[in-house]
Amino acid sequence: MIPVKIAVIGLGYVGLPLAVEFSKKYPVIGFDIKQDRVDELLSGNDATLEITSDHLKSVLCEDNSAGFGLTITSNPNDLAAANIYIVTVPTPTDKNNRPVLTPLVKASETIGRVLKKGDIVIYESTVYPGATEEDCVPVLERVSGLTFNRDFFAGYSPERINPGDKEHTVTRIKKITSGSTPEAARKVDDLYRSIITAGTHLASSIKVAEAAKVIENSQRDINIAFVNELAMIFNRMGIDTREVLEAAGTKWNFLPFKPGLVGGHCIGVDPYYLAQKAQEYGYHPEIILAGRRLNDNMGRYVASQVVKLMIARDLKVKGAKVLVLGITFKENCPDIRNTKVVDIVHELRQYGVEVDIYDPWANPHEVTHEYGLESLSELNGNHYEAIILAVAHNQFKELNLQDLVSNDHSVIYDVKGILPPDQVAGRL
Repeated sequence: MIPVKIAVIGLGYVGLPLAVEFSKKYPVIGFDIKQDRVDELLSGNDATLEITSDHLKSVLCEDNSAGFGLTITSNPNDLAAANIYIVTVPTPTDKNNRPVLTPLVKASETIGRVLKKGDIVIYESTVYPGATEEDCVPVLERVSGLTFNRDFFAGYSPERINPGDKEHTVTRIKKITSGSTPEAARKVDDLYRSIITAGTHLASSIKVAEAAKVIENSQRDINIAFVNELAMIFNRMGIDTREVLEAAGTKWNFLPFKPGLVGGHCIGVDPYYLAQKAQEYGYHPEIILAGRRLNDNMGRYVASQVVKLMIARDLKVKGAKVLVLGITFKENCPDIRNTKVVDIVHELRQYGVEVDIYDPWANPHEVTHEYGLESLSELNGNHYEAIILAVAHNQFKELNLQDLVSNDHSVIYDVKGILPPDQVAGRL
């Protein structure tokens, strides 16, 4: 039996924790095209904060002679030593919300150059049903010159990572697995079952596994869109949405979703992948896209609500100073990808508002690079006509917002609903 040697392609929020866990039992090559990311990890630091420095240093090794451990590289030639390749690269959308498979294609080309007979390529990136076998495998065949399901095999095991969550870590979340043949599926399932303490679910096909992943986040997106719409309705009625949800939640089968901004690289993106594939089959998805449209507009809605509250309190709008607390897509996490807080900022600026952004979790250089926005490294003593609590970081719960407002009429708006109602002028 040939010893397992794993290569993980892409060392971000998904790939690094997976590589670390596998490296405790197998020799693992962690590969990333970004040299600065590789250098950072080799020094024992993880900017995503998913893996602690001590944890990372405990698995790093210069070689895999011990039979396990993690080596990290940006040299694609180093991947030739592996016989199982796991792809964990991003699958974003473009400005028109169309799926972008370029990272997957590039990763497949890289693997194809070193692919050997008997190897298995497993994809974890979220895609639409059919992408693995219809978009990725042909690239592997073309570059390697090998034949699918004769010379090499494929699998799909969708990532289930929740950035910033230290309870539901990679090994504690049940994993879906699949393979291109029954034997490949068994090998893929055995591989993951060796590290996933929560167990695995072997799907009947790769397409089933792909579809299962993409509907997980589409379902959440639709449910959040529903409560966001409720928030808009109840706001007009003068009813506190969160009190309504708390009351309704006393029924055993009421689903506990809350209104808010829907960003990030999963819930805010995955529904577009499913919608794209549905349209290719001649079906226009009504509910999925309606939920996306509503959630994509929540940042602008929040900004308009704040402006209306300012006007109602006789506060100037043009030239007003407004503080936005939080720029990451979720609480207690440094990930700024696809954050919808930027929609609040852009909309406020349309009203002539001067916006300060403060987020102790976000890297100011990354915010500027990604969105062209400046963010404060610390609160600078300014006072504001309005404060928007956009992200529920733990640090914000300890702030005395009254010390930051310019007068008694200043607006405090709570997007996340973490402050007592009597301390805010409005909330979702």
